[in-house]
Amino acid sequence: MNLLSNALSRLAVRDPEEGPEKFPVRVKALSERDRRRLLMHFLALNESDRLLRFGTVLPDELLTRYVQKLNFSRDTVFGVYDNRFKLMGVGHLAFAPREALPAVRDATTKERVAEFGVSVSSEARGMGIGTKLFQRAAIHCRNADVDTLYMHCLSSNRTMMHIAKKAGMAIERSYGEADAYLKLAPPSPATVMQEAVEEQVAMLDYTLKANARAASKWLSSLTKEH
Repeated sequence: MNLLSNALSRLAVRDPEEGPEKFPVRVKALSERDRRRLLMHFLALNESDRLLRFGTVLPDELLTRYVQKLNFSRDTVFGVYDNRFKLMGVGHLAFAPREALPAVRDATTKERVAEFGVSVSSEARGMGIGTKLFQRAAIHCRNADVDTLYMHCLSSNRTMMHIAKKAGMAIERSYGEADAYLKLAPPSPATVMQEAVEEQVAMLDYTLKANARAASKWLSSLTKEH
């Protein structure tokens, strides 16, 4: 059975370890049409979560500006939707010249490095969403010929620290903050295929949810008419 067949079979059959309250984690590349739901996701973060994600408690106005200025042609944004079509996790992969990030400037000979930031809704914690987003970001970097993935966060951000340690990232701490970076292997036909398959499965999952949502609304409207 090939990669796509395996992935599709996992889409159709729920993993028993996911539990009755969980859903399969499908990481999808986001685009301009997802901007409104991105804003809803960030505005729903409480002050503590905003502090951990951005290093400061951004007010709604600045969060709105942040989402409005997201450049989907320059950066890559990944998301995880639940069965209610709500974004439960968002990973932002920002590409920059290596000179722009002194913490990793000497760690690579490539022209670009990538910085990763992640946020997960409070009701979706403990499901591995942050780890899945990080893994997708890492393979995307490899396929984009970027060999250094960087994260900056508060040292108190246990989730990010866990992801960093689990991935084997080099971590430097100072003044309550932490810089972490991961050296990535070059791309291969297998990594290119893996990313393509994961995106295909995520798109299929997204389409099925959208169709189910549309059908539910249609049936609801018929019920109201009668």
